[in-house]
Amino acid sequence: MSFKTTAAPCALLIGACLAPALAHASEADGPATVVDSIIVTGRRNAEDPAVVAEARDRLSRTPGAVAVISAESYADRFAQGFSDTLRNVPGVLAQKRYGEESRLSIRGSGIAQGFHQRGVLLAQDGVPFADADGFSDFQGVDALSARYIEVWKGSNTLRFGGAQLGGAINLVTPTGRTARQENLWQLEGGSFGAMRGHAAVARTQGDWDVYAAASAMQSDGWRDHSQQSQARLTVNAGRSFGEDREVRLIAQAADIKQDISGSLTLDQALKTPRMASTSALTGDQARDLTVKRLTLQTRWRFNETTLFEGAVWGWEKSLYHPIFQVMDQDSATRGAFGRIDWTGQVAGLRADAFYGFSWRHGEVEAQRYVNLSGLRGAKTADARQQASGLDVFAEGRLFVTDRLALVAGGSWGRATRDYADRLNPANDDRIDYDWFSPRLGLLWEAESGAQVFANLTRSVEPPTYGALVQAPLTGFTPVQVQDAWTAEVGTRGRRGAFAWDLTAYRSQIDGEMLNFTTGPDIPAATFNADKTIHQGIEAGLDWTLPVEIADGSLLLRQTWNWSDFRFDGDVRWGDNRLPVVPEHQYRAELTWRHPSGVFVTPSVEWRISQPYVDYANTMKAPDYALMGLTAGFDVRDGLSVYVDARNLTNERYVGEFSAVTDARTVSTAVFFPGEGRSVFAGLRLAY
Repeated sequence: MSFKTTAAPCALLIGACLAPALAHASEADGPATVVDSIIVTGRRNAEDPAVVAEARDRLSRTPGAVAVISAESYADRFAQGFSDTLRNVPGVLAQKRYGEESRLSIRGSGIAQGFHQRGVLLAQDGVPFADADGFSDFQGVDALSARYIEVWKGSNTLRFGGAQLGGAINLVTPTGRTARQENLWQLEGGSFGAMRGHAAVARTQGDWDVYAAASAMQSDGWRDHSQQSQARLTVNAGRSFGEDREVRLIAQAADIKQDISGSLTLDQALKTPRMASTSALTGDQARDLTVKRLTLQTRWRFNETTLFEGAVWGWEKSLYHPIFQVMDQDSATRGAFGRIDWTGQVAGLRADAFYGFSWRHGEVEAQRYVNLSGLRGAKTADARQQASGLDVFAEGRLFVTDRLALVAGGSWGRATRDYADRLNPANDDRIDYDWFSPRLGLLWEAESGAQVFANLTRSVEPPTYGALVQAPLTGFTPVQVQDAWTAEVGTRGRRGAFAWDLTAYRSQIDGEMLNFTTGPDIPAATFNADKTIHQGIEAGLDWTLPVEIADGSLLLRQTWNWSDFRFDGDVRWGDNRLPVVPEHQYRAELTWRHPSGVFVTPSVEWRISQPYVDYANTMKAPDYALMGLTAGFDVRDGLSVYVDARNLTNERYVGEFSAVTDARTVSTAVFFPGEGRSVFAGLRLAY
């Protein structure tokens, strides 16, 4: 598919985004409002309760691309993972592999990671989901127990002390005061034998409050050998000591069992997509995980100008993961963070700032065994992986005029890796990393609430153990830190019937960590490229149409991403395009909503361009367009029914795959078939 065939819809979206941004700021347009991932303040809507609006206002102080996704925005869908909750956020690629395993990439972060995730800081209430070395998985994330989700795109993670290329995603747990309702009972079911139950209660008693939620799910899965079962528990209890003064204890637990169906060749994925790979069946491949997390945190206002937020936390994880071998791991991670927010004046000018630290330390007891049909055989590896990290950070804004703020900040980071191989001490190794990431920015805000921003930021990502320990190499593989400078400029806001979110960015990366085999004698899963470029445009546009149908309003929501990721004069690959992420991707939803509570939302997800599969640029994955439909109505006050129908045309497609070096010379059994037609229904009682 050529770019010419996509120019019209893309130009329409960009033009509609730019037009209101260039309008005169003082022109009267009524009060500002908000949509799913646009940050402006003012009149509330159904997806913007007060607690979410406050979060949007806080994130809008960032001179860069950010978003807030309220729980209301995905409440009427069968939302299971990031591929469901983040699908309308410009610049975020969240593509389902199987179950809750997805590819999560923001602006090409972790672009070559063929499993799990790196390059984005995943957190809940500021506490990382990742191991201390930065390697993350998704199974511990529970979208149903989030009040809202914060997305800090690109290098805009300084508030967490992070310096990842992709940014940060933080799920915020409801409290007894901020939960959507006091009592919630939810039952869902549908295709592939899926059943899920969810219950939550929220209570306040004087200065005390508590939120508790439990959910359980099981599914046969669309493909062979993809059954899954899950049980999750969340408790958030707190006591208030006055306005902006509280102490809170958050406990979370999860028990997740997931069979793995494996990847296929492109021909298999399109012709026999429900089959499991031979290795998945013979090895009874699975990923069984238990997680226990505990956080003690506080929010404490010292005076009108100074607010402190901090926490100490710890979690344990047990993983039984038969794949090519049986991976059997027990890990424990602990940490703390503290942050001060200050507002005041500097030299008579309005100013604000935040500063703080984030520390974590963890160890993984990692064993591997020969896979005997999913059971442990002879032990092949026994190691202790210790890692730690410390970030000290600060950022300040100085308003040189009433509307224009200069922003400056930075973070100093230190990470350690200490590896002990109990079977072969010759592999023992240790390495330390230190860096400084500065940040400069501008933020201008019109009287209407519309904003224009720009920034220049350095991002740094040290390698995880998955990159450093690559048998049969002795000791650590010499993988270096990934270093990048990112410039971005953008605008967000609302004008009349339009709400927009538009950002252009360019990252120049030195030593991007990519994954493929470099040669028959050096089977390195990860290595550093020389220089690469990630540049693109993230565009979101909401349009409240000036018509009504059957007394119902119409809202057209669109997102479009242009992602131009490529090598920059590489010795082997020249200026080839990087694989996996499509150059153009578009999504649209048209929602008709009646005041009585009835709504209908048809949607389209369109991979406009065909992404490359290999670094040699000899093979592409097919483009596709998927049609969906969600609908629902209120039976009575507090009782509602909804339906979520996906891939209505039952199209055969591959939404996700891993990168290879050269499709002409290596195996290309790297494709995960997209799910066929499915329908899910839900019944929710809230009071």
